[in-house]
Amino acid sequence: MKKNLVSQINKPGEIQLLEAEVPKPRPGEALLKLLYGGICGSDLGTYRGTFAYSSYPRIPGHEFSAEIVEIEENDKGLKKGMVVTANPYFNCGTCYSCRRGLVNCCTSNETMGAQRDGGFSQYITMPIERIYDGQGLSGKTLALIEPFAISHHGVKRGNVKKGDKVLVIGAGTIGVLAMISAKLSGAEVYISDVAQGKLDYALELGADGVILNSDPARFSSEVDEITNGDGFDVTIEAVGLPSTFQNCIDAAAFGGRVVLIGIGKQNLDFNFSMIQKKELNIYGSRNAVKADFEELIDIVNKGKVNLEKIITNVYDFEDSEKAFKDFDQNAGEMLKVVLKF
Repeated sequence: MKKNLVSQINKPGEIQLLEAEVPKPRPGEALLKLLYGGICGSDLGTYRGTFAYSSYPRIPGHEFSAEIVEIEENDKGLKKGMVVTANPYFNCGTCYSCRRGLVNCCTSNETMGAQRDGGFSQYITMPIERIYDGQGLSGKTLALIEPFAISHHGVKRGNVKKGDKVLVIGAGTIGVLAMISAKLSGAEVYISDVAQGKLDYALELGADGVILNSDPARFSSEVDEITNGDGFDVTIEAVGLPSTFQNCIDAAAFGGRVVLIGIGKQNLDFNFSMIQKKELNIYGSRNAVKADFEELIDIVNKGKVNLEKIITNVYDFEDSEKAFKDFDQNAGEMLKVVLKF
């Protein structure tokens, strides 16, 4: 009998490896053996106790690649031995959002690692309809498709196009991937963060410029200098703090677009009339859809993006406790942290 090691966050700051039974796939499901899993900012938030959707105990993880161990005959061409990734957002299928095809913002959405247990186990089961052929991409690369899809979905929500000047607030994984996605759309893209190390890394990955978000006056001055006082066509919030959402409102041009990807628990008290004054278009962006995953697998497969460049740290799955602890203490220096199964 195979053993199945599981990484579980029991409460904020406490994570442990447990031994569980290998799950048995039900009809319509496949058994997957994990290869790589990325630690998302939401997983780190669950570990810290700051994530809005956290509950405990919780198995984290929704960014992963895997090998198919068992699968029934299907019409998707998926077979045993294939290396795949998966869509980790479970929708109800019956709410108003689902009935309109907006499955990514299902009113009862359950994302793996957040509202339901995630993928940081050696073996998991997944509905076949949520599994996507990796098209020959490496397991390490495929584990990064899900966060890329989150960012790509937000960029599409903001209708980013060639010639736009875009500012991304937050140079973590989602922010950097939003920058890359916006660059693929032909935009001129700047990125802002409080950590100079992350900004330096963003420049290496293709950002057109950076803004160190050290104080409001400096931020405002640099926005004006970059845009000649016009403001940015699109601002993208990828942090989840009141201050960074305010940055996006302030930095957006009159008639600009503001996209909120970041998730937070805090309230923001601000002059909402600025939305009216600037006639801003504000878009929430939640999760991603099948088309995002398939588009990005194709884009990466064509060599347009080297996703593995965003990986700064790799840990063995058995060292997941150390990985979370290190990430918690050194988040300013670490971009994408990956577990190897």
